[in-house]
Amino acid sequence: MDGAELIIQEINREAEQKIQYILNEAQKEAEKIKEEARKRAEARAEWILRKAQTQAETEKQRIIANARLEVRKKRLEVQEELIQEVITALRERLAELPEEEYFPMLVDLTVKALEELGGEACIIRSNVKTLKLLESKLGEFRKTVAARLGRDVEISLGEPISTIGGVLVETPDSSVRVDNTFESRIERFESELRAEIAKALFG
Repeated sequence: MDGAELIIQEINREAEQKIQYILNEAQKEAEKIKEEARKRAEARAEWILRKAQTQAETEKQRIIANARLEVRKKRLEVQEELIQEVITALRERLAELPEEEYFPMLVDLTVKALEELGGEACIIRSNVKTLKLLESKLGEFRKTVAARLGRDVEISLGEPISTIGGVLVETPDSSVRVDNTFESRIERFESELRAEIAKALFG
């Protein structure tokens, strides 16, 4: 083997070594890149999972909140409907009171009105049915009211008004009035009445 062939073999050997070194380094770099990519992918997947879990929890809470709101809304609707039914039934009951219950109530409502109104004379207005009842018992009515008040009051009956019952008591010149009709009293005590009805119906 001459010198030239030895040189060629040495060059080839060195070339093979370099190639192998480069391939090894390339393989290491490729593994490193793959590992980094895997870690990034895992981190990304974990982030996506956490985000999905957060979104799922948020959506769950939103659905629960909406459901609770809807239940509360329905409950209030049912409560309002029942309260209105009770108030309607109360109005109907008051409109159909038997005379033996209604007359003492008229006395009581008139006394309460005159305690606010003061004065020595008044005009009482109500629906036609009530005015007829008071007219038929006017003497007894005046006497009972005076006894309750502890003073005489000149009571006159005025023109009929649209009401289910009760009385509207006013001064003779109509400048001051106390509205003790059933509608007015229900309206004045409606919040208290609602609370009592709600308590009775729903606890």
